Amino acid sequence: MCSLSNKRIIVGVTGGIAAYKSAEIVRRLQDRGADVRVVMTPGAEEFIRPLTMQALSGYPVHSGLLDEKAEAGMGHIELARWADLLLIAPATADFMATMVHGKADSLLAAIYLATPALVAVAPAMNQGMWRHPASLDNVEKLSQRGVTIIGPDSGIQACGDTGPGRMEQPDTIIEQASGMFSTGLLQGKKVVITAGPTREALDPVRYISNHSSGKMGYALATAAADAGADVILISGPVNLLVPDRCQHISVVSANDMLVASLECAKTADIFIATAAVADYRAVSISENKIKSDDKVLTINFEKNPDIIRTVAAAHKSAFMVGFAAESTDVENYAKGKLKTKALDAIIANDISRSDIGFNSDDNEVSWIDADSSITFSKRSKAQLSRDLIAQIAGKYNDQH
Repeated sequence: MCSLSNKRIIVGVTGGIAAYKSAEIVRRLQDRGADVRVVMTPGAEEFIRPLTMQALSGYPVHSGLLDEKAEAGMGHIELARWADLLLIAPATADFMATMVHGKADSLLAAIYLATPALVAVAPAMNQGMWRHPASLDNVEKLSQRGVTIIGPDSGIQACGDTGPGRMEQPDTIIEQASGMFSTGLLQGKKVVITAGPTREALDPVRYISNHSSGKMGYALATAAADAGADVILISGPVNLLVPDRCQHISVVSANDMLVASLECAKTADIFIATAAVADYRAVSISENKIKSDDKVLTINFEKNPDIIRTVAAAHKSAFMVGFAAESTDVENYAKGKLKTKALDAIIANDISRSDIGFNSDDNEVSWIDADSSITFSKRSKAQLSRDLIAQIAGKYNDQH
């Protein structure tokens, strides 16, 4: 089962007696390593106090559609972008009908409409309500739209009836939610990913580098592993934990990364170059610390090798995906690199924006290949990575 470590999960609680089980769901998600936020409808607050959910999650509970403390009052948009998974448990018959008809009359409903995240519902209602054709029709429509339906269970209900409609037990809900991250899209494939910055030494203590945090590459490695791939992550110096189920190769300079990339790409099905590689290196590295006596210091630089161009030329059978971090004319520069570096696809992002890209937890990119150009709107790098891995898997499978 897929790990929930560092997954961002919104637990949506609607107004049913099963809301008391939501507290256990929050606790167990956190036990599995997830970062949890709770959103409650007004009806849910009649069954369980927000203070209980706040104490368990460690964060204030969200309930109001308009949050004056959120940026521009758009709390639902911020939460929608933040989440990797929206898990609504319990989901009442009324709330599922709201989802089907696209109403945004509560914070939770607005988040559902706005989120690019995975969505799951755990229905909870009287057996008669569950069996009604309207409810069954709503469940079918949600399923067709990609919403995962967890349950319901069958048994004695709070009203005394017996039959289907009880919310599934927390353990079952957690296991099924975890399984949503495991797609199998790249099962058995070898994926090599470069990430982070490189450092080019000037002397024993100084170097030149860039602002890359490695977050995008590490998120892609996690998503590729979730998709069943055998992942090798070649990383420059970053302050990130190595993702589960990934082989990690630590490098420092551009030349180190090139050597590792050429070796690992020999048997790769897919090569994804997210690393922000330094374009230049010092012609000579001082053996001793450079003194700061002079007002002007002159250092000669030479061009570093273009890693993805070199790997693409050496290993033509691999599906090659590059990244283009640009500050102006982003799409045209990216299209130029797609052609000159002989790539199968390139992912472009605008580094002039302070809300995405380097060091940010969010990103917005354009996917460009020979046949198409697709914009992935702003979302968490974790969610974006899952979307990009799905895109890569689809394109790879089309060619093989």
